[in-house]
Amino acid sequence: MSAPPGIALDHAFADAGLLRQALTHRSYGTPHNERLEFVGDAILNCVVARALFDRFPELPEGELSRVRAHLVNKDMLAQVARRLGLGSAIRLGEGEFRSGGADRASILADAMEAVFGAVFLDGGYEAARGTIDAAYGDLLRDADPAVLGKDPKTRLQEWLQARRLPVPEYAIVATSGDAHAQRFAVECRIAGLGIVAAGSGSSRRIAEQDAAQRALDAAIEVEPHG
Repeated sequence: MSAPPGIALDHAFADAGLLRQALTHRSYGTPHNERLEFVGDAILNCVVARALFDRFPELPEGELSRVRAHLVNKDMLAQVARRLGLGSAIRLGEGEFRSGGADRASILADAMEAVFGAVFLDGGYEAARGTIDAAYGDLLRDADPAVLGKDPKTRLQEWLQARRLPVPEYAIVATSGDAHAQRFAVECRIAGLGIVAAGSGSSRRIAEQDAAQRALDAAIEVEPHG
């Protein structure tokens, strides 16, 4: 059985029931995809670990673990699921469907793992490896250990320290909205480069990360080359 129309899945199932189960959320009924999700989580970690082990022979265990954790986390799995068009095929209960469950990151991520688990049970390790490689595509092929798993504040600090520049300063410059829906405006200041970058978000942490990313982009832009 091929994947439903609109899903770019690189595997033809011998057992159509496995794919159907993988795409069934527990709100829809049984059998649902939670047991397949368990298998998929294990096979995904194995495939990604092997890919990183082969590609980065000098990378120590801790760094390999950090990069793998980023590649298999909920947000990344949801991104992969959206690229494949998985949301339109997930079977949801009426309540979940009406509340937007077809594009909820947790539901997409669980279904994506379940699909990988179903492929493994249907076709074995090589089939699962090929499907995961195809699904991730450039996300896995172009993985950069220097960036993956590090938030913008960490990357900015490392970039500055490597150039013997002082660490940035962060300051809240404004807050707005009601207590339950506040917005924070933050500035990230790099005195040594004369950079002041503004960021915003629903929490101070998110706003600081936004400002740090903008400051890092600006710092890279002004860095002398050659």
